Amino acid sequence: MITRKSPGPGRLESVRRRVDRWRRTRAHQRSAMPAALWAAAVALVRQHGVYQTARGLHISYGTLKQHVEAADHVAGARVPSGFVELVGPPPTPRDACVIEIDGPRATLRIRLNDMALPDLVRLSQALAGADG
Repeated sequence: MITRKSPGPGRLESVRRRVDRWRRTRAHQRSAMPAALWAAAVALVRQHGVYQTARGLHISYGTLKQHVEAADHVAGARVPSGFVELVGPPPTPRDACVIEIDGPRATLRIRLNDMALPDLVRLSQALAGADG
């Protein structure tokens, strides 16, 4: 079971008092909550979670969740993306390739050193007389 370390109810209570004071002093009943209060609520979510914070501040769970997602999106956009270089293994020397052709009177051996696979395919097609 994973338990979260909670800094205590002091910070949550402080923000809740600020929200309550804003509710008492706002000009209109349907006024939007100030951005500073939403920022404080989002900061509390990092410690208490969305549900506990919404319940403790008496604010809408869905709206708080939207503000958290927007803050995460903005924070993610501010992180500069750096250049990432993917380095593969160092090139290894190619093995020698030996082609043996058995004929009625003799065996022909062709040893090819350091030849790439596409070149080997073209050579094989040319020896066989196939059009590539």
